[in-house]
Amino acid sequence: MSGSPSRRSLLSMIGVVAGSAAMYHAMTELGYAQGSSFTGPIKLSPPPAGTTILILGAGIAGMVAAMELRDAGYQVQVLEYNGRPGGRNWSLYGGDTYTELGGATQHVGFDPGQYINPGPWRLPYHHRGILHYASRLGVALEPFTQVNYNAYVHSTDAYGGKPQRYRQVQADFHGHVAELLSKCTKQNALDQSVSKQDQEILMLALRDWGALDGNYEYKSGIASSMRRGFAADPGGGLKSVPVPSEPSALSDLLRSNLWSAIASGHNYELQSAIFQPKGGMGMIGKAMGKDLGPLIEYNCKVTNIHQDDKGVTASYVDSRGGTETRTANAKWCICTIPTPILSQIPMNVGPQMRAAIDQLPYLAALKVGLQFKRRFWEQDDQIYGGHTYTNLPNSTISYPMWDYFSKGKGVVLGAYTFGRPAYIAASKPPEERIKDALSYGSQIHPQYMAEFETGVAVAWHRVPWALGCQGAWTDESRDVHYNNLCAIDGRIMLASEHASRLPGWQEGSVTSALDVIGRLHARVMGT
Repeated sequence: MSGSPSRRSLLSMIGVVAGSAAMYHAMTELGYAQGSSFTGPIKLSPPPAGTTILILGAGIAGMVAAMELRDAGYQVQVLEYNGRPGGRNWSLYGGDTYTELGGATQHVGFDPGQYINPGPWRLPYHHRGILHYASRLGVALEPFTQVNYNAYVHSTDAYGGKPQRYRQVQADFHGHVAELLSKCTKQNALDQSVSKQDQEILMLALRDWGALDGNYEYKSGIASSMRRGFAADPGGGLKSVPVPSEPSALSDLLRSNLWSAIASGHNYELQSAIFQPKGGMGMIGKAMGKDLGPLIEYNCKVTNIHQDDKGVTASYVDSRGGTETRTANAKWCICTIPTPILSQIPMNVGPQMRAAIDQLPYLAALKVGLQFKRRFWEQDDQIYGGHTYTNLPNSTISYPMWDYFSKGKGVVLGAYTFGRPAYIAASKPPEERIKDALSYGSQIHPQYMAEFETGVAVAWHRVPWALGCQGAWTDESRDVHYNNLCAIDGRIMLASEHASRLPGWQEGSVTSALDVIGRLHARVMGT
């Protein structure tokens, strides 16, 4: 074979068919696949007495900055738009009320113990910064299941629209690819790239990885069924003999496009172990807010930010509809307001920072929480946590990862989607978003309609204090504007996930805050 692959490209090819390399490359291009820079708590020396810091926003970045600066001896004041701490670190419980841009108000009707996280919902094990603060504040964590092999992958264009178990799609894809690669190896197509000894090892590896039989074929049998499941499981007594299942044909599998879903748990950010706070992600925001206490002033809508050579003044009104303008003053200001909002606030910064702010939109996203009368996904389908993926506009269904085997109700994340489907959803009232999520989900779980009780739908482009879920950097915009966004402009500096290379993750907010207060402290001590 001419142009035989090198050893490196061969290994890369194997990685791609397994899903991880392709996903890792895509995540790297987007600036996602980065290890956290957190190495431990920041240590700041005591600042000059009376040094004041004004922090705009009591999200994760703002509160991390406030805690560390307060502990170092700074005088800190935090202004927060909402009547609660946390920002996008947010959980909705029964009894909560949420009003979105345009005036639509939702009264959350979930039962006690049930909730939805409209924003962040996962804490990867290597996001050491956010995990540090959860531990410091005593926030209890529990496992979050990213990959459930018994959940579904679904396409309306494949297998008659019938959902397939995740494990079946993964086993069949790996098996067919392993068989193809073993044939190439046996035909000596890799002689120029792989030594004879390595070919023998590779054949054994492919047989094991792909669950091939003794002839290096992927077909119905005990080996393949141990990966994809049996048509009839082994048991005891007279009817104990297992019946192997029949793998999908390679052509059907490739054309289904279901293989695109099996990379979900392979990329760096989503590899186990992953955690979640018991009781909702908002438990972290609540704990930080409690720790800061009166340093946070709530219901403050910032209307103007002005700096001079002596300090910074922020003007603000009551976000619940007040008209009286008040001011807060400090020598320095850390602003964590989302850029779609900040771009609308007068602020006298230099043209480079202003351009960086103005060019950075936030992504559209949609989450829909659906409470059902019983946990049919567990009782009927044996799905305990994890996610189902579909080509329908709801994109992802996520099952509650707490209260397993309980006889009560449960809240399913019935839609989690970005881009065009999220924009379309944002154009509809919440009750229609819920109806859509029920319609889509019932094509996978027919129990939906009979078991549904109540729901809530958050379209992030209609969240008044964010206008989107996360900073939408491109490679080109990051090259031109990222450093300017993160720079100290006079007495003003920015922090948040959008000022990090971990966009959309709370770890980005933590590391952004620590970076900026380190540079600010150096500036203060230098002056």
